[in-house]
Amino acid sequence: MQETPFLKLVSRRRSVRKYKPQPVEKEKLLVCLEAARLAPSACNGQPYKFIVVSDPAAKDRLSGAAFSGIYSPCKFAAGAGALVVVVSQKGSAAAWLGNQMRDTNFRLMDIGIAAEHFVLAAEEQGLATCWLGWFNAKAAAKTLTLPSGSKAEVMLSVGYADETPPARKRKSMEEIASLI
Repeated sequence: MQETPFLKLVSRRRSVRKYKPQPVEKEKLLVCLEAARLAPSACNGQPYKFIVVSDPAAKDRLSGAAFSGIYSPCKFAAGAGALVVVVSQKGSAAAWLGNQMRDTNFRLMDIGIAAEHFVLAAEEQGLATCWLGWFNAKAAAKTLTLPSGSKAEVMLSVGYADETPPARKRKSMEEIASLI
């Protein structure tokens, strides 16, 4: 199979858990946010908001709330230059109807697509990331003073890698796909 620039990009991306103590440039974060903004979503509802926390004091408060107790395995993320909280917001009526008819949460799919656009844009700019699903969402929401009805669905740590994790074994093409 031909290795394209995009395949090279996604094959070198790793989940990084050790970061250099270096801030992330606002310009690079804005490129990542633009990539997320351009992501497709059900009925173009874009039911999310990306909250970037890079101020050291604010990042410490968020980390302390989100990664304490049973969530402490993810406290490594506090060492990243920035934390990104992806918050779900109300989607369109058409997307809601689709959710009901298909018994599928398109809002979470939309968040996944937009967040992965963010992550791949970060990789392209030499930034490292890690998806974080294990965190205290209620404490994060309280720390960020999110409005009622909003939920911190996922977090991304973003920064400069201080490690190079090895590639993980992937299933074969035959195991994941069928061409009919």
